[in-house]
Amino acid sequence: MTQGQQNDITFSSGTVPPPRSGRRVSVAVYAADPVLHVGVVHQLRQRPEIELVDEGHAEGARVSLVTVDTVDDETVALLRRLRQDSRTSTGLVVGTFESGDALQRAIECGVTAVLRRAEADQDRLLRLVLAMAKGEGVLPGDLVARLMHHVGGLQRAALDPHASSLSTLTAREADMLRLVSEGLDTAEIARKTSYSERTVKNVLHEVITRLQLRNRTHAVGFALRNGLI
Repeated sequence: MTQGQQNDITFSSGTVPPPRSGRRVSVAVYAADPVLHVGVVHQLRQRPEIELVDEGHAEGARVSLVTVDTVDDETVALLRRLRQDSRTSTGLVVGTFESGDALQRAIECGVTAVLRRAEADQDRLLRLVLAMAKGEGVLPGDLVARLMHHVGGLQRAALDPHASSLSTLTAREADMLRLVSEGLDTAEIARKTSYSERTVKNVLHEVITRLQLRNRTHAVGFALRNGLI
């Protein structure tokens, strides 16, 4: 656990009945990146409490673990598909949440437990899987606070939909929109900010979607009019 990080919060999800005593927990691992997939599988394969199943036989697995860098549209589509199987509990091993909105989307898609990839050693992965198998959810305490802050912001915006302030955009979002306003394309923004092109596209797409705008040009115009950049 990194210094200053809050403890994980465990809660009852009430969605999956606990396994019978002595039975191994069946786990399906999903990751678009084969390196991430191999890493999680290697950690869990060494534990006698775990029975790993491949994606071709993953239907009905007690626990599904989705390992990603960030929660993008592809991840959301997978989480929604997994949510349709009431026999499985879905956990997310994630590099980072780009925003509170990304965290909320994951929870709304049925994710009951979250573990940061940087902390996903064998013991923490095992504790996460066993908690999920018992019908419990696990969420780092700082992410609980972040989710509550995000939801509170949405509620305030609903009460005053015309209110606009600097808090509408994160520092990274504002920086990227400022570079768009200077005429830089995705590749140039990626080099300038040291993010991947995929991250740049995801950040700008999320701003456009969240603010209900049409495109990047519309987003830049909106930000300029409201003093956000």
